[in-house]
Amino acid sequence: MSGTMRKSCTTSTAGRQSPASAIGTMGERSLHAGLKRWYADPGDRFEVTVDGFQVDIVRGDMLIEIQTRGFRAIRRKLEALAGTHKVRLVHPIPQEKWIVRLAGDGFTVLSRRRSPRQGCVEDVFGELVSIPTLAANPNFSLEVLLTREEEVRRPGDSSQWRRARWRRHGWDVFDRRLIEVVQRVKLHRPADFRRFLPASLPQPFTTADLAEAGGHPRFLARKIAYCLREMGAIRVAGKKGNAVLYLAT
Repeated sequence: MSGTMRKSCTTSTAGRQSPASAIGTMGERSLHAGLKRWYADPGDRFEVTVDGFQVDIVRGDMLIEIQTRGFRAIRRKLEALAGTHKVRLVHPIPQEKWIVRLAGDGFTVLSRRRSPRQGCVEDVFGELVSIPTLAANPNFSLEVLLTREEEVRRPGDSSQWRRARWRRHGWDVFDRRLIEVVQRVKLHRPADFRRFLPASLPQPFTTADLAEAGGHPRFLARKIAYCLREMGAIRVAGKKGNAVLYLAT
């Protein structure tokens, strides 16, 4: 289900190489383009239209879609394609993130620091809640990439003040760049998702039990339980007071 590996990139563009002309990166953000280069194998085809949808990579009979965020935005696409094709969704999570601040000219680096937040594989459930039943489709698989990346920020437009910018003290996220892929975790079927149920978890269990055993915040434990229930990896086994009890299937 998973493998540990490290592969460095030169900023966001190196990795496993295929001819640059074969990979269409026009209009792509750096992270998406860098991951597509890293993921590429000889013989892959890029930006191919399949059943009316543009697919990032076609590898034999496998359709590979790289989505850096927002599974909801591609739900219809994934559901349609997985009806008749093998589909693999690839999603990066920054295990280590460096914040780079640029001056107003967009080029001069003012500072570079490491973010204190460290992402983990379980963070994928923040997006998976948009498509939990798709994991039960035998044509669908999910691959989570733990990465090191740069988040590039520059001063925001004060005339368009937004809450997200307020949290970043007036800075806009301009780009994200791949530095390195640290680990790959492959999830092919609902049973694979049971890896997120700690061995110390009581049976049956509540989301509070899952949060404590996994060391997760309660909101994330609820998302994990919801997704596993919807894909059929766990089932409802009653209630304990107001809390729902779950059992692995």
